[in-house]
Amino acid sequence: MAVDYAVIVVYLAGMLAMGWWGMRRARSKSEFLVAGRRLGPAMYSGTMAAIVLGGASTIGGVGLGYQYGLSGAWMVFTIGLGLLALSVFFSARIARLKVYTVSEMLDLRYGGGRAGIISGVVMWAYTLMLAVTSTIAYATIFDVLFDMNRTVAIVLGGSIVVAYSTLGGMWSITLTDMVQFVVKTIGVLLLLLPIAVVKAGGFSEMKAQLPTEYFDPLGIGGETIFTYVLIYTFGMLIGQDIWQRVFTARGDRTAKWGGTVAGTYCLAYALAGAVIGTAAKVLYPKLGSPDDAFATIVKDELPVGVRGLVLAAALAAVMSTSSGALIACATVANNDIWSRLRGLGKTPAEEHDEVTGNRVFILLMGLAVIATAIAIDNVVEALTVAYNLLVGGLLVPILGGLVWKRGTVHGALASVVAGGLAVVVLMATYGILANEPVYYGLLASLAAYLVVSLATPATDAAVLTAWRERLAGRSPELASEPVPAPR
Repeated sequence: MAVDYAVIVVYLAGMLAMGWWGMRRARSKSEFLVAGRRLGPAMYSGTMAAIVLGGASTIGGVGLGYQYGLSGAWMVFTIGLGLLALSVFFSARIARLKVYTVSEMLDLRYGGGRAGIISGVVMWAYTLMLAVTSTIAYATIFDVLFDMNRTVAIVLGGSIVVAYSTLGGMWSITLTDMVQFVVKTIGVLLLLLPIAVVKAGGFSEMKAQLPTEYFDPLGIGGETIFTYVLIYTFGMLIGQDIWQRVFTARGDRTAKWGGTVAGTYCLAYALAGAVIGTAAKVLYPKLGSPDDAFATIVKDELPVGVRGLVLAAALAAVMSTSSGALIACATVANNDIWSRLRGLGKTPAEEHDEVTGNRVFILLMGLAVIATAIAIDNVVEALTVAYNLLVGGLLVPILGGLVWKRGTVHGALASVVAGGLAVVVLMATYGILANEPVYYGLLASLAAYLVVSLATPATDAAVLTAWRERLAGRSPELASEPVPAPR
């Protein structure tokens, strides 16, 4: 195991070194939060794939393959579909807005008002819980590596991510994500996948050993697939962690085609995880938990050195999602909540003064994430709450603002409140893991948006003109302050 330990230590040290290097690049708000909006296609594609394929997609995707066979790919597959939809239909418009957060987009589209800060609170809760659930995964990986105490593992892994994210912001995260993308590709797709299939005796032996349902592409169930589409595909369209990566693109074409490449990569990654899990079912038919499949097959079947690289790949998956969610959480907390509550408004010339403030918020949010991760036991429930609130409360006003000009600020506010309350009440009634909260929450949000928008005066013509100018890329970058509501 000494070689495996050395691989992991070198990898972690490299992450910190890149954080230090990124600190030298992040000299303005734009550089710190969105890497100066100048990532080219290759780097954009790699970092986008890295952030959406986290611990849940890697460890959880293999676990679903262990439990359901090839149809276990659907969770990660729907993530890929969401990224493809975002890239093809919306990313160019999003990139041209030149904003920093989803709430700033809502302010531009609807003319300010309370919808921005309320959506900011919902988005903050989502990004916080996303970072928490990613941070908890360190316990699983470090337990395999070092038989480490859960709390110590979370503090160690979380501290490394907080350190390099605080130092260099999006530049550090971009650099580390590119390394993590390469490590994941080598470790999971090029090493673990073929080794797992060979160890299981090949596809013919896997088919002979397992029930036919394991090779049914719809074996996981139509209702489950539909729920995955609602939560993950739609979640990809509106999450701050995803939009903040779109904001880093150099231009429209980079956002569209780079994201398309990343989404296609996700589809391949989904199938790879399901195949690895299916092979693990042949090798270890009686594991206590499906989520143990990844760690077990890595620990028992891979040779020294390769095992360290594959565990580094799992660590890379967790860190990429964790760091992306952390900077998104801090950006929302600072720009959409704290600055609005204080009534701050800075001009673009003052942006360099905001780097320190954003560093402080990443550090504070990072400490909050680590503390919450230590306190929470049920990862699945925490992540479900986050995605239910995101999709139920924010999907309709965000997509509605992009495609329907009759939507109003009052309709957006009613949509966020109705959808959010419906999700909370229905989770309390049916249970957190039930499908009904997101189904009916989304319907309540849509109904409120349509009815209230049609019942209230249309958005001011000046606001819509400014919005169209921004979508066309003919307006300067947005300053920190929210757009005032029309009188």
